[in-house]
Amino acid sequence: MMNYKKLLGILALALTFSCGNPPATAQNAAGRVDLTYAAEKAVNSVVYIKVTVNSKTQMVDYYDPFEDMFGDFFGRGNGGRQQRRVETPKRTGAGSGVILTADGYIVTNNHVVEGADELLVKLNDNREFKARIIGLDKTTDLALIKVEAKDLPAIKVGSSEALKLGEWVLAIGNPYGLTSTVTAGIVSAKARSLGGGNGIESFIQTDAAINPGNSGGALVNANGDLVGINAMLYSQTGSFTGYSFAIPTTIMNKVVADLREYGTVQRAVLGIAGTDVTNYIDVQKEKGNEVDLGCVSGIYVNEVTSDGAAAEAGIKTGDVITAIDGKKIDKFGQLSEYLATHKPGDKVKATYIREKKSRDVTVTPRNVQGTTSTVESVDTDQLGAALRALTQSEKEELSLPYGLLVTAVKKGKMQDAGITKGIIITKVNDKEMRSVTDFEEAVKEANMSSDRVLWIRAKTQSGLNRSFTVELSDPKKDSSAKSKK
Repeated sequence: MMNYKKLLGILALALTFSCGNPPATAQNAAGRVDLTYAAEKAVNSVVYIKVTVNSKTQMVDYYDPFEDMFGDFFGRGNGGRQQRRVETPKRTGAGSGVILTADGYIVTNNHVVEGADELLVKLNDNREFKARIIGLDKTTDLALIKVEAKDLPAIKVGSSEALKLGEWVLAIGNPYGLTSTVTAGIVSAKARSLGGGNGIESFIQTDAAINPGNSGGALVNANGDLVGINAMLYSQTGSFTGYSFAIPTTIMNKVVADLREYGTVQRAVLGIAGTDVTNYIDVQKEKGNEVDLGCVSGIYVNEVTSDGAAAEAGIKTGDVITAIDGKKIDKFGQLSEYLATHKPGDKVKATYIREKKSRDVTVTPRNVQGTTSTVESVDTDQLGAALRALTQSEKEELSLPYGLLVTAVKKGKMQDAGITKGIIITKVNDKEMRSVTDFEEAVKEANMSSDRVLWIRAKTQSGLNRSFTVELSDPKKDSSAKSKK
């Protein structure tokens, strides 16, 4: 048998003299992976993002026990509940981002830039640019921002699907403000779900150290290609303790493309709730139940939405989905990741087991609104009203802690709903309107919901309460109207 160390030496020598691009996993004579090429190739594509949230004035509730005690005597009768005007301090934060295109498109985490009033991007060569938000997606925790520049060092995007367990990767970012920090580790798991229930989860788990400030940075393979966006760490202390998680490029590619084209993500929904078969079997055994599903892996379907895509295709509660388009599915994270690469209306072949027999069926995923049509972001200008936040003097004069003044109205849905110039919008769908950004976010959330309605609470300048209902276009009616033409 050939000596192991001698074999590694021969392999390293062969790699050293190979032509063209460096190998995906170069090794030195000691048998260790050489990641210097990957670091040098990718580090200039990772940027530092400074986030600024400006000072804001708001009213907060507080309890006054003396008011509670003597309020009725003086005729106030408010139970001690009082309001106080508070000015929030200006806040700054930081994170990382990855340059995707030479003309300035940068991907980062949603939680890095959400709510920002100002964004400053600093490159590895110390150049600085102001950035604007192109789109946000809370479900995947991804965001797309843009700087006005040319010839930026865009990263090469690789395939996260091709990653293998045990493969070496690098995490590049700006932890604790330490710019261009590179750490190394291996792929510990794929399609990992943390059970947060807040969105699509199919993380790449690594033991490459990341810390606060790494969010939005790059996870690259040994060839320096982007395979994931670092999103979070698992820690009880707030610092790295051995586990970190990245969003795979299979999901990132689709989200970025949708945000650029539509302003929002076209999300394909099957209309099921489920759990990994292994988890289902374990739970049933703990209850003392014998389980024989005809398989030991896949997705056990716990619930099927009555008017969803899966129900239409004939999938029922108790079925086990084992493959999508011929690709084996063991974890719910794999199913989420695969669906995240599709748009509503795409046809997929689902393989499932029922009564220990395997079956195939074609499923046409829908959007969250129950249709297969494209969901486009609503331009607030198209609603037909110009808005601005109340000035401090206007708040004091009107005795309002916040609000948006309607400064102009033209033909559109706001006018159709009865909204006129001079109306002060205080809440939309029960959310306080303190800035125009608050209104834009409320419109976006409503547009992505199933009912697509803005419930607006407002006041006249004389102090009268008013309510308005603004109905965004009904996608089901729109799609049926198009089909009739």
